[in-house]
Amino acid sequence: MVNLLTRQAILFLVLAVAQAVVLGRIHLFHCATPLLYVYFVLMMPRNFPQWGVLLWSFALGLTIDIFTNTPGLAAASMTLIGVLQPYLIELFVPRDSAENLEPSLTTLGPVKYANYAILLTLLYCLVFYSLELFSFYNILHWVLCVVGSTLLTLLLIFTFEIAGAKGNE
Repeated sequence: MVNLLTRQAILFLVLAVAQAVVLGRIHLFHCATPLLYVYFVLMMPRNFPQWGVLLWSFALGLTIDIFTNTPGLAAASMTLIGVLQPYLIELFVPRDSAENLEPSLTTLGPVKYANYAILLTLLYCLVFYSLELFSFYNILHWVLCVVGSTLLTLLLIFTFEIAGAKGNE
């Protein structure tokens, strides 16, 4: 358990610093921003207590909000996907799998992991940009932000997953 918490804390710090220093400054075509910190919630193990997922998710969202000047947007969106993650992971994990399964490309398989990652990332981007724009006046811009950020974030997530899978071989 200590090993898991240490790994979670290190991942928390790395993703928060990467988002605040580098990724938060990238805005492709003024709409697509990589939101890699969603990867933190994707990697939460199956048996992790739900209150722990909520606490970690909210803390990471609040940290991102503090450093990127998005008051409450990331915290609210991360808390929502933190609430839904334990239920969504059960949709993609085989029933006979280990209780402490950590979702990844190798443990779930490419199709199930892709569906899991796409669902959570898309949900996060929908909520984040709906709260940020707080209006559907320019719906095309909203759609471009949601789709562009989702695709860019998924590209980074799959890059890290593939690199991690090759590193474990």
